[in-house]
Amino acid sequence: MQTSKGKTHLGDSINLIKLCVGAEQVQDLLDWQAETRLRWPDGLPRHITRMWPKREAELLNGGSLYWVFKGEVLARQRVLRLEEAQGADGILRCAIVLDPEVVLTRAAPRRPFQGWRYLKPEEAPADLPSGHQTEDELPEALSRALAEIGVL
Repeated sequence: MQTSKGKTHLGDSINLIKLCVGAEQVQDLLDWQAETRLRWPDGLPRHITRMWPKREAELLNGGSLYWVFKGEVLARQRVLRLEEAQGADGILRCAIVLDPEVVLTRAAPRRPFQGWRYLKPEEAPADLPSGHQTEDELPEALSRALAEIGVL
């Protein structure tokens, strides 16, 4: 698993945040993307969604897709481009084409929500320093309490 080279947020940029449904940990996302990348000509991972982001220009100006696992943001992937993708049902959807590098972030609590949401750069959790696979573990109750008051 690769870790951070540092976030890039140029001028007016925006991120997306999404629950990683069916995944309990970052490795589950990596495994799923490794399996599904082969069906795309360029081999890049994609997330298919019903709605096309209206803030496309800001998203493509250094934005990332932040992934939520079991109530915590733990990772992100840079958004490379958006493409139309037609489903087996004939409906056109938005394919969010992602950088294959999954960057680990500091854990940040997030309540459940449907679909994706915009996430301002200043509200996004920081990347873990290069070489860290995980943060040094605090007791879960302490970690959540500190996150709720904005310390973590």
